[in-house]
Amino acid sequence: MFSKFLNKVKSLLFKTSAPTKTTLVNAKKTTNSVKKTKRKSRKTDSKKIIQTLKALPGVGSKCAKSLYDAGFKTTESIISADEKDLLAVPGVGINLVKKLKNLK
Repeated sequence: MFSKFLNKVKSLLFKTSAPTKTTLVNAKKTTNSVKKTKRKSRKTDSKKIIQTLKALPGVGSKCAKSLYDAGFKTTESIISADEKDLLAVPGVGINLVKKLKNLK
């Protein structure tokens, strides 16, 4: 109660409006909604990338997800990668690596 009184006095003396509690709550809500939309867009971006990786011969959804998680974001990066790097990804076998190397 005393702090409200002091805020009112400050606003009268310095001719500024004291921020109300509702404006602070609204500001938090807008920042939270912006964060949520960024998270959603990242999820949709990753789904799109995984779909493009599935276009490679022999790459299914599980393999595409594991390649995406390993850092391979484009089909070009997968085709140009070393065999050792591809074999280090779980779910990728020697036969898939041979298929991908034939694409060069």
